[in-house]
Amino acid sequence: MAEDLKKMYRTVMEDHFPDSLRVSFGDQTLVYKKRSWKFADDKTGELIEKGLRYGENPGQEAALYELAGGNLRLGACQFIDPQNGLVSAVSEEDMLQEGKHPGKINLTDLDNGLNIVKFLMDQPAAVILKHNNPCGAALGADLSAAYYRANRADRIAAFGGCLVVNRPVDKTTAQLISETYLEVVAAPDYEEGALAVLKKRANLRIIRISRIDRLQDFIDMRFVDFKSLIDGGLIVQQSPLNKIRDARDFELAQTVYQGKTYKIDRAPTDREMADLLFGWFVEQGVTSNSVIYVKDECTVGIGTGEQDRVGVAEIAVYKAYQKYADSLCFDRHKISYKDLELAIEKGERPKEQKEQIDTLTCEARAGLIGAAMVSDAFFPFRDGVDVGIRQGIKAVVQPGGSMRDWEVIEACNEAGVAMVLTGQRAFKH
Repeated sequence: MAEDLKKMYRTVMEDHFPDSLRVSFGDQTLVYKKRSWKFADDKTGELIEKGLRYGENPGQEAALYELAGGNLRLGACQFIDPQNGLVSAVSEEDMLQEGKHPGKINLTDLDNGLNIVKFLMDQPAAVILKHNNPCGAALGADLSAAYYRANRADRIAAFGGCLVVNRPVDKTTAQLISETYLEVVAAPDYEEGALAVLKKRANLRIIRISRIDRLQDFIDMRFVDFKSLIDGGLIVQQSPLNKIRDARDFELAQTVYQGKTYKIDRAPTDREMADLLFGWFVEQGVTSNSVIYVKDECTVGIGTGEQDRVGVAEIAVYKAYQKYADSLCFDRHKISYKDLELAIEKGERPKEQKEQIDTLTCEARAGLIGAAMVSDAFFPFRDGVDVGIRQGIKAVVQPGGSMRDWEVIEACNEAGVAMVLTGQRAFKH
């Protein structure tokens, strides 16, 4: 059975989806064309046409479609027009190495990476994703620094992930990338020598997204978002638009409760504001409910997909401690923190090695001291923001709108923490 499953992972499925789709909205119709790629067979050299490897799991047929025709306007909303393809328009020439050939998850991770990076085009940026959530995201003085910081934010989760960057990959960055296992690397281009380094990993999908240079244009473009139900029904919605573009779009936290006005005492510093803005941009690609922590324009802890806000704030802290300890362990001993624990259990390493790492991690509070806390929706109680305050965070961004905004403001004022509001929720399901 195990061997059969391994074979399924390697197999590109034949799909039976049609070559085109037409979706009518009253008297308006959108036309989609199915995408596939032709590659030379490794053994025969014969051209073989392949679509997606499979869907979310082996055994699920899947197909990729590109918007090819139609101009949809509903009410005041003009949806994205054809000829704006990014992931759906990747050609054979753009797939510089097909690797194991991409499946549905590879491309949805890539797409969500672009969804985050589109807000970060002013500086070199790197986002590593797994299962449609960022593992680590960072800005850097150059691309190699951005990648190093994003990878270090969560080395473990980044294993087998999808890397999206907004600058051409140079040889130095390629060498850093080659030190870990990734499934996908996507960039606007690859400089001389970089491809040769990356192609040493035969299973790596190397993709060029040539339109990254105009990625910011997509910030204001809406698409039709379809959600299928188990009964075959559909929920259709507009894609969200993030109204926060720079720090001036934030508002200092303020609310009125029982006739009394509550205001945040302290505005964020410039450094804190940069982290708040970066964090809010990354938040656009995180599954809700979510809370993330950011410091120096790099993620420290990312909590995703939980049912309660205080719980996800705690999970993000837990992950920050785990990832910080793992980075220290790797720096000192060249093994992961979990491998160190196992080696100690087996008597192969002294327990003092773990104790030293744990002590340093606790002293630094996993890098959370001075960090920014980002929440995709309001805090229904102060307990959520208190989680971050106990770890030493210094700034918070959240939408606001809770009945208890006043007590969240009071919690921040008691701790000397700045807080800004977006006036807009960022749920993503």
